[in-house]
Amino acid sequence: MLLTQIKDLERQISDIEKEQNKLEDAERRLSSKIEQFKTRKEMIKAQYSAAEAQVKIKENLTGISEEMNDVGMVLNRVEEKTENMKAKAQALDEMIDSGTLTDITTSFPAGENLDIEKELDKVSLDRSVDEELTKLKKEVGKI
Repeated sequence: MLLTQIKDLERQISDIEKEQNKLEDAERRLSSKIEQFKTRKEMIKAQYSAAEAQVKIKENLTGISEEMNDVGMVLNRVEEKTENMKAKAQALDEMIDSGTLTDITTSFPAGENLDIEKELDKVSLDRSVDEELTKLKKEVGKI
């Protein structure tokens, strides 16, 4: 009887250690994603600030700052879209944390999906920058 209890306790300890390892792995993945998000957010903020500075400099050089109100509105929309995207990312993180959504990256071996995510992020960022640049060019062309 004592031997059976000891075996049960050892099995429970083993199960708890496995669960702890799973939780530690999940914490590492989440920390990595949070860092990636922070880096991406800072990069977008820097790009936005640089674009805003370029617009202001060009407005001052050309003296058309009053006519650039439309561009200011476009930049405000970009900023609003950025805030909406951050809110969406936070909501998705909360849904993953609560178990409402499943993190499909857990089905890949460690590190295998990082290259895919980087490529998707790059394509997404390139596309959004190109779209906004096209919009700005159209807006400036109308003036």
